[in-house]
Amino acid sequence: MKHIARKLLTLAVLCCFAVFALAGCGSDNKESETIRIGAKSMTEQMILQEILAQLIEAKTDLTVERIEPIAGGTSNIQISMENGEIDLYPEYTGTGWLTVLKHEETQDADYMFAELNKQYNEKYDMSWVGLYGFENTYTLAVRAETAAQYGLTKISDLAAVSDELVFGANFDYFEREDGYAKVCAVYDLQFKDTAEVDMGLKYQTLVEKNCDVLNAYTTDSQIAEFGLVTLADDKKLFTDYRCSTVVRNEVLKAHPELQDVLMLMEGLISNEEMTQMNYELNTNHRLESEIAAEFLKAKGMID
Repeated sequence: MKHIARKLLTLAVLCCFAVFALAGCGSDNKESETIRIGAKSMTEQMILQEILAQLIEAKTDLTVERIEPIAGGTSNIQISMENGEIDLYPEYTGTGWLTVLKHEETQDADYMFAELNKQYNEKYDMSWVGLYGFENTYTLAVRAETAAQYGLTKISDLAAVSDELVFGANFDYFEREDGYAKVCAVYDLQFKDTAEVDMGLKYQTLVEKNCDVLNAYTTDSQIAEFGLVTLADDKKLFTDYRCSTVVRNEVLKAHPELQDVLMLMEGLISNEEMTQMNYELNTNHRLESEIAAEFLKAKGMID
């Protein structure tokens, strides 16, 4: 009887191990079917994270985990990618080129993107997939009335009238090598005066006519809020900061369908659309999920 009891006990233990092993396999499989999407701690990135998440959820059977926005910018999110803590995230070409790869500036956007892909693959086993269409780079902004009065559509248009206008910028823009002095030199600008403005209030400074031309970023929500006009960088002075998805190759290999979904982002978002979405979040305080869903529905990407 004791011999039989021992056999039954052994069998029971083996069954328990089998159950746990199967449960463990199921857990690993579920985790492998989950795509973890990261974002930097900034408005635009959080909207893009949601757009990517909803698109993947709509077009695949994959589960999406939205990782809390990562503070500290590119340096921290790059480490998370390298450690496999996130699988993909939206990034800007100029940031990858200058901050991650630590190259010198280049104005050849196509060369930059090709080299980014090549070098990210070689160094980090990651790829850049699908340029979204917009870029969040430096620009100059003016009031709509100023643009209409002087016929301003591009920065070079300022050359004929800059001596009648005041240029406003935050302090460090006047000090940086790629800031005010370089813009003036490249575009042959001689402003009537300059005004140092507070970073958080600079758009109000422009609207209140304490300056006429302002350094800005192309997708700042205040551009939409105040109906400002951004001038095209027709001499390609500013580094390219087009947005794309950086994704770990291991994830692409495991889920080939992901490549096709991420390519749906190619040319999907214009500067004006990204600016408006930033405005909806920053000024109208709408949810990222709501903004993303509205945008994707309008584009016919989701039902």
